[in-house]
Amino acid sequence: MRHDAVEVLQAGIADHALDGVFLFFPDPWHKKRHHKRRILQEPFIHLLGRKIRSGGLFHAATDWEEYARHMLAELSGAEALFENRAGAGRFTPRPAYRPLTKFEQRGQRLGHGVWDLVFTRR
Repeated sequence: MRHDAVEVLQAGIADHALDGVFLFFPDPWHKKRHHKRRILQEPFIHLLGRKIRSGGLFHAATDWEEYARHMLAELSGAEALFENRAGAGRFTPRPAYRPLTKFEQRGQRLGHGVWDLVFTRR
């Protein structure tokens, strides 16, 4: 499906219908004036909280450290909808099930980091 993920979640997915959602390498919107465009913010987290069943998984990954810290802070707040599987304030080592993209492989060769966040819906 090629469509806006937020719109699909809002109009096409029943509440508590998903076992998990994966968000790999979203646009970090580097410039401060563009941060409002980042997908992983409180309204989206609340939407995820409605769509993911209790005990379900949310997994995000980014190669932009500042965005990773932003995502960690947003997910750790958000009225405690999600629990960090790695422990408070921690990132998860790359799970074997997450596909390794060509972009990520190139980044690894150049010494770039990747940060994974795996949370469980409370």
